[in-house]
Amino acid sequence: LAVIFKMGDTSSLLGRFSCLKVFIMGASVLAGRVIAQDGVTFADIVAQTEFAVAAAEEKPDYTCSRTKPCKLGCCGKLDAQDNGICGLGPEYCGADCFSSCSEKSECDPGWGMQWSAASTCPLNVCCSKFGFCGTTPDFCDGKTVPNPQCSGSSSDKRTIGYYEGWNYQRPCGNMEPEDIPLGWYTHINFAFALIDPVTFRIAPMDEGTASRYKRVSALKEKSPGLKVWIAIGGWAMNDPGPYRTTFSDLAKSTDAQDKFFESLITFLYNNNFDGVDLDWEYPVAEDRGGREEDFDNYVTFLQRLRNRLNNSGREFGLTLTLPASYWYLRGFNIQKLEPYLDWFNIMTYDIHGVWDSTVKSIGAYAYAHTNLTEIEMGLNLLWRNNINPERVVMGLGFYGRSFTMKDPGCMSAGCPFTSGADGGACTGTPGVLSAAEIHDIVDKGAKVTFDQAAAVKIATWNSNQWVSWDDAETLKLKIDYANQRCLGGTMVWAIDLDDGSLIKALGANIKRKKTETREVVKPYPQVMHRPGYYKAEL
Repeated sequence: LAVIFKMGDTSSLLGRFSCLKVFIMGASVLAGRVIAQDGVTFADIVAQTEFAVAAAEEKPDYTCSRTKPCKLGCCGKLDAQDNGICGLGPEYCGADCFSSCSEKSECDPGWGMQWSAASTCPLNVCCSKFGFCGTTPDFCDGKTVPNPQCSGSSSDKRTIGYYEGWNYQRPCGNMEPEDIPLGWYTHINFAFALIDPVTFRIAPMDEGTASRYKRVSALKEKSPGLKVWIAIGGWAMNDPGPYRTTFSDLAKSTDAQDKFFESLITFLYNNNFDGVDLDWEYPVAEDRGGREEDFDNYVTFLQRLRNRLNNSGREFGLTLTLPASYWYLRGFNIQKLEPYLDWFNIMTYDIHGVWDSTVKSIGAYAYAHTNLTEIEMGLNLLWRNNINPERVVMGLGFYGRSFTMKDPGCMSAGCPFTSGADGGACTGTPGVLSAAEIHDIVDKGAKVTFDQAAAVKIATWNSNQWVSWDDAETLKLKIDYANQRCLGGTMVWAIDLDDGSLIKALGANIKRKKTETREVVKPYPQVMHRPGYYKAEL
């Protein structure tokens, strides 16, 4: 990385920083917001690059010698004292290179492929003249990608709510399908169904979740404009265990896909669902069971799925979820995926959480999980790839990420934490609190601060408890932003984490007329089985 700092005085530049970090959002690379005394940030120099992450994990050292190899890069020509500088490209890795001479740059700034691992950067981010990928001016040489600009209310088109089918297991604060508030949501995505790793047929998470499929789709009888979809997958499908590689195995095999398609279409018919949302969150990511081949296989899989749905005898919708982070988003060939989708659901939440403590380049520091500044960075990656903003639905959190802080005297964003905050009475999981639980904490006197630039609220209580979340004020800011960027809607995780106040606050910022609701006599719809397909067990 010495080649980057050659743009200026290396010693004086490094000396201005007390701390250098690249924050990884759930192992995703985004530039840190560590501010130097003169306002310079590390993001001004290094952003969104694997090479930078590795360099940020320890105190930077860009020197080498006859006995000390480079930690990264090639050791260039040694001086009279047998010391050299680490770098990339022909100047460092060429004829005068002393050691590690086969190292290559992330991208090719014009050196040729002899010196570069790839000709371009993932997601069309910029390749700097030093061979690094990023999005800041140092990488892009003054070239910018225009953001979509609108003045209307484009996000009124869709308000999607995810419903956690397993929420019945909570001791309190649960929401049965019949209790879901109607009128505000245009779509309900039932989370989740799984895919059997052997048969590739649709499988329920558990019996209780499966018993609620038809109860949720029955809500269409009360709210005729409502659409109910099934969300398949989820983060846990890539946890260690039998499901870990199921999506990758499915995407590479047309035989497995044919089994899945048959099962899926029958499942949609039998449960009166209107579409499918694929929640494969980690294609290509080796740390989450992904494979390099997923990048292309996902496209061909989606193409075949779209064709089968189009020929199923009913108009079924198809969407997929996207991470908001460069690190995991680069595993999606978003330009080639887009034509087969109705829209993308981008998960602009969970940007931070207790998992940050396990990543050396982040550390155990508390940051808001729905920071609008970082959301903007994630969406910019879509605009770099000419994704139609009308096909982008932005995620909102009806919950908070929480921490137990290390020092009661340091309770603001950026202060260290020791663990997740105490679990809520109903959700019971350290590090996360439902909106209902947060509202109860605030009502009991928690101190609340408002970060307007980030569009988040932070509450602190009991001397060391900390949570970030969205309320009516911050939701308005995010809806305004979605409209300014011409987005095609918003989606909520999750319906059942709300006490009713947040969906009302969200609805107050939507100009679309509230959906009609009506009473019905029969509790469940009469679902027709599609001729030619077997009757599913579910």
